Amino acid sequence: MFKKVLIANRGEVALRIIRACKELGIKTVAIYSEADVRSLYVKKADEAYLIPGDPIRAYLDYVRIVDLARQVGAEAIHPGYGFLAENADFARYCQRRGITFIGPTPEQIDTFGDKVKAKKVMEEAGLPTVPGIPEPVTEVEDALKFAREIGFPVMLKAAYGGGGRGMRVVHSEEELRTAFESAYREAETFFGKGDIFIERYLDNPKHIEVQVLGDKYGNIIHLGERDCSIQRRHQKLIEIAPSPALPRDLRMKILGNAVRALMRVGYENAGTLEFLVDVRTGEYYFIEMNTRLQVEHTITEAITGVDIVETMIKIAAGEPLPFLQSDVTYRGYAIEFRINAEDPKKGFAPSPGKITAYYSPGGPGVRIDAGVYKDYIIPPYYDSMIAKMTVWALTWEKVVARARRAIDEFIVRGVPTNIPLYREIIRDPDFLRGDFGVKFLEEKIQKGEYDFAIEGEVDREDIVLAISAAIAAHYGL
Repeated sequence: MFKKVLIANRGEVALRIIRACKELGIKTVAIYSEADVRSLYVKKADEAYLIPGDPIRAYLDYVRIVDLARQVGAEAIHPGYGFLAENADFARYCQRRGITFIGPTPEQIDTFGDKVKAKKVMEEAGLPTVPGIPEPVTEVEDALKFAREIGFPVMLKAAYGGGGRGMRVVHSEEELRTAFESAYREAETFFGKGDIFIERYLDNPKHIEVQVLGDKYGNIIHLGERDCSIQRRHQKLIEIAPSPALPRDLRMKILGNAVRALMRVGYENAGTLEFLVDVRTGEYYFIEMNTRLQVEHTITEAITGVDIVETMIKIAAGEPLPFLQSDVTYRGYAIEFRINAEDPKKGFAPSPGKITAYYSPGGPGVRIDAGVYKDYIIPPYYDSMIAKMTVWALTWEKVVARARRAIDEFIVRGVPTNIPLYREIIRDPDFLRGDFGVKFLEEKIQKGEYDFAIEGEVDREDIVLAISAAIAAHYGL
């Protein structure tokens, strides 16, 4: 087992990895930018080193990060998610410098990082894929030609990136001309390449993903599925494990085929296969694979009891999987809520600033993953997610009731958050029935069904103080 691990990330995921390492008796090394000097994970690590300069570049300069790992005696690096987590050049440089990359091989990161190549590989491995073009395009006329062959509506997707960037749904040739140019520019800005992949657009399917683990000896298992259909602008907000509305036979088919496909490619360490699923017809299509730890790994841990981060570290250290597929059991339901600092009144724009009050929920079945606290200043340079709340219970009805109680307890003041939106969703009859696809949230917002613009987070203590001040002023006290 490693004696020291460097975490090439920040925020709550860095803290999550630090905690896993501590339970394994591993010393931890954190890196931080000048914007993260006061971050919680920096205080929790055994060692922490400033990467000066640009606050984003600090977490992307893999040469400096790997060289630092060697200098401080770290034998391995965990990339977390985001930043360098799916950068094959980073993984290769780790190898070159004698540092273990806690994740899949550089070749596998390369293969699945290219959506076109990933689609071909998974088709050859027996997974169905959404009808689309065989190669990405860079010219709008080529896009029009393929769109006519596939048939509208179509989805434009960045060929070399994800997270909703460079993604557009178009319903006509005229719309495609405009959307293609904006998607190309966005993809080029965020991923360095503007190449666009085109595929048939499916109307309101479920977004189902399968968590897998593979060791260095050809053993691969799954840890069940997660329903990630509650999204806004292709960004996941609420994730559920297992899906409350996936028929058992369809579930077993997807899970089994996912494992068989990855056995054929010899996949190593943690990964997640993503599918679009039409529950009504039983059709499902592989769309992409993430070769890293997922934000929503917490709900899988909640229903299986498997520590995914710890298992990733053990696999990278050369240990075989500590359990067989038959050893994995599932208990209850879990829901994760991504708490984002964003303003509902301004189109959910990110809202950095100072947190003046922070009250996180607790009680049975509630887990909080956060890297913030009262008086913490959210920097403007990074993702708007400031915390994750994971709720678990034995039944779907109970987990919804528990989530309702917990989200009502969660108060963040000083910056607007999406907590009021979650209060609406968790009380929606359609959500309670599990009746939602990827268009669920957008349609609800467009129809004005959610009254989430009002924060509704007035603190009783503040009311008392305000009244006391008014009385004092009135009587001249």
